[in-house]
Amino acid sequence: MFRIGQKEIDAVAKAIQTKSLFKVNDRLKITETAEAEMREMFQTKHAMLMTSGHAALTSALIGMGIGPGDEVIVPAYTYISSAMAVVAAGAIPIIAEVDETLTISPDDILKKLSKHTKAIIPVHIQGFPCNMDAIRKIAKEHALFVLEDACQADGGAYKGKRLGTLGDAGALSFNYFKIITAGEGGALLTDDKDIFERALIYHDSSAVAYFGDQLKDFSTDLFCGNEYRTNEISSAILRAQLTQLDDILQDLRKNKKYVMDALADVCSFIPSNDILGDCGTTIAFSFDSAEKADRFSKANGIHGVVPINTDKHVYRNWTPILEKKGAFHPLMDPFKMEANRDIVPNYTKDMCPKTLDLLSKAVYVSVDPDWSVTEMDALIRNAKKALESLK
Repeated sequence: MFRIGQKEIDAVAKAIQTKSLFKVNDRLKITETAEAEMREMFQTKHAMLMTSGHAALTSALIGMGIGPGDEVIVPAYTYISSAMAVVAAGAIPIIAEVDETLTISPDDILKKLSKHTKAIIPVHIQGFPCNMDAIRKIAKEHALFVLEDACQADGGAYKGKRLGTLGDAGALSFNYFKIITAGEGGALLTDDKDIFERALIYHDSSAVAYFGDQLKDFSTDLFCGNEYRTNEISSAILRAQLTQLDDILQDLRKNKKYVMDALADVCSFIPSNDILGDCGTTIAFSFDSAEKADRFSKANGIHGVVPINTDKHVYRNWTPILEKKGAFHPLMDPFKMEANRDIVPNYTKDMCPKTLDLLSKAVYVSVDPDWSVTEMDALIRNAKKALESLK
């Protein structure tokens, strides 16, 4: 979806000319500035750039104190990284169904709760906002953390508030396939000082004590962590990308609405928890059979994708999770840890039948923010022709 060009080239050139590419420096301080700009844009107290969305998810879970003996509920439809972040923290992912919006089902969250549940990870897949009112209500009633995976929903919103800022923490991604990109990268958002401090230490445990005053006013003691530190080149690209984010979202939403309005009388769409906050990256058609969805996706000029076929985004293809291979060394594997002995579930490929059914009856058509009216009208004609052929 991203737009990239001379502005990003100039930003990188300026960073290189300083010869000060480490995150902490006394020159341009690009990362520091980018994080300040993100705090303003997302209206959050803390924003931390790092190497990926997975790094942000894992760091957030560590910041929440999640670990062995804990269960974290994740949707059956999300990239495998969401579940792997739980395993990286030493905890056990509990897989819940999605509902008709193709986001995590609040009803199934309630069914999957146990005395070991410590957090919920709602995933705003394809930029579709989750039902955050229902999820936050469940979390409040059961004293659970909410970690929003907004890695496919940079800048999206739910009832006027940016995705990634409605829970205790949120994760964004800026890799090549996202709405804005730094080639690779991610961010953690939170208002919670404790989560922020622990996540900062964990994501860069080899440097936070030695460079700058990153630990100023911290109450958290240092502990061993990982190495997810970003750099000034990535941050320079991201700063330029952030200035384009809302324009990209506006054009995506406008183009999605144009096509959907034109087809509203002749087809059904996946319902939305907040169509205004939806990122607009994807038009999601709904059919009454998998056979019709498959035929429509392959029709001339549609270029559709049936989400059941999106490999590692569907739980039944999460081979390391389903086979309970949480680490190379068995003593580091959460699925084999004594603290988790009584909570490791019996994962099966058919354990979430509703999710599989819904995903097999949907078709995605990606939206281009730079579509012309001529291009959209051609898509509309092709869609009407394909839909007519299904009758």
